[in-house]
Amino acid sequence: MSEIKKVVLAYSGGLDTSIIAKWLQDEYQCEVVTFTADIGQGEEVEPARKKAEAMGIKEIYIEDLREEFARDFVFPMMRANAIYEGEYLLGTSIARPLISKRLVEIAQKVGADAISHGATGKGNDQVRFELNAYALMPNVHVIAPWREWDLLSREKLMAYAEKHGIQVEKKKGQKSPYSMDANLLHISYEGGVIEDPANEPEEDMWLWTVSPENAPDKATYIDIVYKKGDIVAINGEEMSPATVMETLNKVGGANGIGRDDIVENRFVGMKARGCYETPAGTIMLKAHRAMESLTLDRNAAHLKDELMPKYAEMIYNGFWFAPEREMLQALIDHSQTYVTGNVRLKLYKGNVVVVSRTSEYSLFDEDIATFEEDGGAYDHKDAEGFIKLNALRLKTAAKRRK
Repeated sequence: MSEIKKVVLAYSGGLDTSIIAKWLQDEYQCEVVTFTADIGQGEEVEPARKKAEAMGIKEIYIEDLREEFARDFVFPMMRANAIYEGEYLLGTSIARPLISKRLVEIAQKVGADAISHGATGKGNDQVRFELNAYALMPNVHVIAPWREWDLLSREKLMAYAEKHGIQVEKKKGQKSPYSMDANLLHISYEGGVIEDPANEPEEDMWLWTVSPENAPDKATYIDIVYKKGDIVAINGEEMSPATVMETLNKVGGANGIGRDDIVENRFVGMKARGCYETPAGTIMLKAHRAMESLTLDRNAAHLKDELMPKYAEMIYNGFWFAPEREMLQALIDHSQTYVTGNVRLKLYKGNVVVVSRTSEYSLFDEDIATFEEDGGAYDHKDAEGFIKLNALRLKTAAKRRK
C-alpha cells in the first residue's frame, strides 16, 4: 500500500464510490483523483464535483463522452448485430471499455500509480474494467475495494458513511430498490424483488418506456438513413451518433419498445436475472438487419451471423481491446461497404415492424425473383440438376440405412 501515492477512481458521485474515495484515502494514505463520465445516463454529472471537493479531492475530471461512446463503441457493435445469448443488447458491457480507456489515459496524464473502480466481486464489471485496462496499460495497478474490504452489506456501508461524514442522499418516495446502470444504449435493473426469477417486475420499475398496453393506439412511422452500416439521418434530418440514439430512445420509449427480462450467464460463473430497457438498440438492430437483408451477399450475411455470438461474447466478457475482437471488427466493417440506403419502420405497442427498405446497392433483382414471366432471367430447368446434386449424399445415406 505504501507504494501507491495516487489513484484514479471511476467516480459516479453515488454512495458506493463516495465511500470508496474516502476508503482509499484512509487505507492507502494516497491522493485520489476522480473521473466521472457522462455517457448518457440521463443524470447531472456536475454534482459529483462538489461531492469530490467535499472530500478534499483536488484533481477532478468530469467529461462528456456521449458522442465517443455512440460513435466508437455502440455503432461498431451494432454493425455486427451483436446480441448476447439471443436477448441481451450489451448495454452495460459496451460502456466499460470506454470508461477503462479514459481511466488509464488519465492515470498516465497525472502520473497515478493505480486505478480503482466500484464493481463488486460477484459481477461481470470487475472483469470488464480490469481486462480492458490491462490491454491498454499492462503494468497498471488495479484496486478493487469490494475484493478487499469487509463492507459487504448496505448496513455496513451506511454506517461507514455516517462515521466519516459522507453525504447520503435520501429523497423521500424516490428510493429505488434496484441496482441500476444507465447510458445512451440502455438502463438495467437488478436486485430487489426481481432478484427472484419467479417475480414479475413491478410496472413502476420501468423508467424509459411506457407499457405496450398504454402505448399510443396509432402507429408511429420513422425513416432511417444508413451509410456504410451506420445511421446518419432520421426522418430526413442528419444527426450525430449520440443524437441518433437519444432520438430513438425517446420515440421508442413512447411506443413501449425495448423492454427485456433475462436470466443470463455471467462470465464469473453464476446465473443472474436482469431487466433492461433498450429502446434505441432494439430499433437499431431491427433496422440494420433490414438494410443488410437487401445489400449483403447471402454467404457474407450468413458468415456474419455465425461469427456474431462469439463477437457478442467477447464484448460481454470484457475483451473489447483484445486482438480477436479487433480482427473480427475489421471483417465486420468491411462487410458494411455497401450497407447504405433507407429503412422505414412502424412502431406500435412494443413492436418494431419493417415496412420498406431501399438501396442503390440492392442485390434484390425483381426480374429474377418475380412470380410472373421473367423473360428468361432464370431458367427453371437448372433447378433439376441443382436438386439432384444436393440429394446425392442423402440418397446414398438412405441406401446404406436400408
